[in-house]
Amino acid sequence: MPSASLRPIWWDGEAVMIVDQRLLPHKHKVLRCTTPDEVIRAIKTMAIRGAPAVGIAGAMAAALGARTITAADIATFRRKFTLLCDRIRAARPTGNNLSWAVDAVFAVVIENPGADVPELQQLIRRKSEEILADDIRTNEAIGRFGADLVPKGARILTYCNAGALATGDYGTALGVVRAAFAADPSIHVTCCETRPFLQGSRLTAYELMTEKIPCTLITDNAAGSLMQQRKIDLVIVGADRIAANGDTANKIGTYPLAVLAHAHGIPFYVAAPRSTIDPTLRNGAGIPIEQRDPREVTHFYGRLVAPRGMAALNPAFDVTPHQLITGIVTEVGVIRKPYTRGIRRALEAPPPA
Repeated sequence: MPSASLRPIWWDGEAVMIVDQRLLPHKHKVLRCTTPDEVIRAIKTMAIRGAPAVGIAGAMAAALGARTITAADIATFRRKFTLLCDRIRAARPTGNNLSWAVDAVFAVVIENPGADVPELQQLIRRKSEEILADDIRTNEAIGRFGADLVPKGARILTYCNAGALATGDYGTALGVVRAAFAADPSIHVTCCETRPFLQGSRLTAYELMTEKIPCTLITDNAAGSLMQQRKIDLVIVGADRIAANGDTANKIGTYPLAVLAHAHGIPFYVAAPRSTIDPTLRNGAGIPIEQRDPREVTHFYGRLVAPRGMAALNPAFDVTPHQLITGIVTEVGVIRKPYTRGIRRALEAPPPA
């Protein structure tokens, strides 16, 4: 299990505690959220980020809001809770885990028609706790399956941050790295800085150094050169949404890495829980792509670095076609091509013990 300092979100009594990832790695500050709006703000401003962690935060926001809903009858509670859940889902549109987690919490209301309002409030809180605990177990299972894909002494390239900070704990892509390192301390990880929000240099590098996993930081545009020099053995990344055919949305810049890996014959793996899969989308064309503030591109740590008045485009994600993906590592095993059939089977499989 990673260091306790890498745990991004937890309950403290009736408050949700969130590590402000905007300040890492140089400052460790915890936000104490007592209202759903405070959690929603943390999601929108990327104080908490990473698809699984955002899903957990959404479930907790729903539990916070449910606690304060005043309703004389179940119909009124359900109407108010529905509006709250809609607001939470809209906080970040690309990742599937947020809507999945909020739907799972809302299902508590549907599945307990005989419960009164106080009972529903307790059940919703309990469900949010279960989602957090299940996420950690899921990530550990992903790590076990993924470690089998990593050859001895492998030089691994990863992108963005798909570690403990992006989940309930342990991580998806970095969960694979952690499990592989436990079995083989000779592996080495190269992490891309991940412009413009620098999740690689600020967060992934921080996690790897905290866990004493050998690592090197590079600029995003250095990855192709390392592949050309045969200094990368495999690429593993996380995911924010996976379509039914295996097309995968992840942090902007993932798609070029997949193209480069394909051109150099390097395996390219995606590690993600099944909650990231959206079976309602036939392919990646239907995945909504969040457009973020252009100031993240034109400014660096609040300082203007582009010409004043310069227009900027800042899509937060891109979509990697399934043809470029070697395998998708989930908590129930590695999904291989053809992905449509493999994903369907994975979604039908029982959860890991």
